[in-house]
Amino acid sequence: MIAYCGLNCAQCDAYIATQEDSRVKKEGTAQKWSKRYKTDIKPDQINCHGCRSDGVKFYYCDMCEIRRCCLSKNVDNCAACQDYICDTLANFIKLAPDAGRSLERIRSS
Repeated sequence: MIAYCGLNCAQCDAYIATQEDSRVKKEGTAQKWSKRYKTDIKPDQINCHGCRSDGVKFYYCDMCEIRRCCLSKNVDNCAACQDYICDTLANFIKLAPDAGRSLERIRSS
């Protein structure tokens, strides 16, 4: 369940809340993320079946520049991109270092 950017969707609060169909977890995630990202996220926006799924994605992930880039280049994730590490990914990894470590593991395997 590794997203295009390297995040593990299976560990994502939105993914977990959706899979468990938990209103309480959706409310908690919306509150936590609203505070963390200084925006207003509603519990009804916490719906996701994973970045790479054909199903519903968290609204931010659905418009993610990294996701769109990987889709346009037809690569499984950024680790497979010939432009690895681009500025967009480097800036994202600063916010999500686990994603960077995941991509490095993929590249070294």
